[in-house]
Amino acid sequence: MLNKDQFADNHFIRTIIEEDLKSGKHEAIQTRFPPEPNGYLHIGHAKSICLNFGLAYVYDGQCNLRFDDTNPEKENQEYVDSIKEDVRWLGFEWSGEPRYASDYFDQLFDYAIGLIKESKAYVDDLTPEEMREYRGTLTEPGKNSPYRDRSVEENLDLFYKMRDGAFPDGSKTLRLKIDMASGNINMRDPVIYRIRRAHHHNTGDKWCIYPMYDYTHALSDAIENITHSLCTLEFESHRPLYDWVVENTPVTGKPRQYEFSRLELLYSITSKRKLNQLVSEGHVSGWDDPRMPTISGMRRRGYTPEGLRLFAKRVGISKSENIVDMSVLEGAVREELENSAPRMMAVLNPLKVTLTNYDAARAESRTAPYHPNREEMGSRELPISSTLYIEADDFSENPPKGFKRLTPGGEVRLRHSYVMKCDEVVKDADGNIVELKCSLDYDTLGKNPEGRKVKGVIHWLSAEHAVPVTVRLYDRLFTVERPDAVRGEDGEYLPFTDFLNPESVKEITAYAEPAAKNLPAESRWQFERLGYFVTDRKDHRPEQPVFNRTVTLKDSWQPK
Repeated sequence: MLNKDQFADNHFIRTIIEEDLKSGKHEAIQTRFPPEPNGYLHIGHAKSICLNFGLAYVYDGQCNLRFDDTNPEKENQEYVDSIKEDVRWLGFEWSGEPRYASDYFDQLFDYAIGLIKESKAYVDDLTPEEMREYRGTLTEPGKNSPYRDRSVEENLDLFYKMRDGAFPDGSKTLRLKIDMASGNINMRDPVIYRIRRAHHHNTGDKWCIYPMYDYTHALSDAIENITHSLCTLEFESHRPLYDWVVENTPVTGKPRQYEFSRLELLYSITSKRKLNQLVSEGHVSGWDDPRMPTISGMRRRGYTPEGLRLFAKRVGISKSENIVDMSVLEGAVREELENSAPRMMAVLNPLKVTLTNYDAARAESRTAPYHPNREEMGSRELPISSTLYIEADDFSENPPKGFKRLTPGGEVRLRHSYVMKCDEVVKDADGNIVELKCSLDYDTLGKNPEGRKVKGVIHWLSAEHAVPVTVRLYDRLFTVERPDAVRGEDGEYLPFTDFLNPESVKEITAYAEPAAKNLPAESRWQFERLGYFVTDRKDHRPEQPVFNRTVTLKDSWQPK
């Protein structure tokens, strides 16, 4: 359930909106989330989703989901469907039906005709190389194209022929006639249409010319009567072009663009091109690989919508640099799971324990709650038998100082059960510990032993009742904070794939309580003392459980 306290507050965009509503500039706000369907959404998009949909929710406005689909060669229906699913999974619903910039292609074409008739646009024959040459630099003005002064009639004729397929791909463009001497390179007669024979996921083969992003985005906002068009700071220099397009076309809406800093998550990347490279080169199993910073990957990892919304609130909205350590994201997820995830015991690295004084007539099962603070989650029985599994790390033959777990001759409390003493260590021919022989103190169920204090508590499983499970232990995908910003000795950027963590996933066979049997996919649990885990969305079967480690109980990550 959403509530208005879940979203970032006291930021400059909220101040602007409150002033606009108070002054009567807008009776209600209309935002939009406008992804390009050329990849899966990532953590940066999650921040933008929470901002755009969150503002609409907080101020009782509306938020559109619009696909800015102007690049048919890189877009497809798979991405469209994944984006819809991600937005809904995060807890949001868009206003009306999903919208597509391609729904407005006819209108955008008509607006372009109007710009030509007003001598504000012209058909250009410069090649891409020539256009770059004519464009100038950051310190030198550009120069006018020799085709800039074509007549209105000639431009109209050529533009209609472009639409009708009379010219080869890339041979002509339609450009706005603004100012080749502008200090803002984006205003130096930007291209607004190019010839591209490509099948479009929404319009099929109707068009062989496609509008450019800046032109399309501004007019789509205006057509939809967006009041506050929110984007990241790299679009700040595009705002004059955005305003020019809106002001020079007969659209009724007059949106205003506001920019905020994009999210940079350390030990990760958020470039869709580079994420696509990870997928296409097989470094990960897909866009939803649990190591990926995509929303679908984080969902499969076991992150919750509530955890991601909490993270988005904590990183906030500002114009200052928004560099966030991975621990902040993991901390938000961990905090949410602490309250929501039921508990069970599991053993990842089992060491066999034989109870030499086991007596079935005396040994009692113990009832344990699924959550220490949530009675409504219920409880389960923890059966005990003559053979147990404990974590190998919970025993030490030569314990370091401060070790509070099991040692030769030492005692520990079995979680929710008896105090147990280690009487004998059994080793194989190579000297490896393969078994412990231990005994129970039957007078310690639910109470402390007489005359001595037992400090350590360890988790355990009855071997007879334990369920074998596949567990995938996920770690960070990269070993450095900024994998795409590392330079070599020559000053050139090194390939970001050089910094992939070779230990980012490890699959093991482990054991868990009987509760692990017959769980549905995406069932989140805390394995006591070990971390938070989730049954995998794809590979889990109730009869063959597959758990992904979502996050450890504490932030103990160290660079490899």
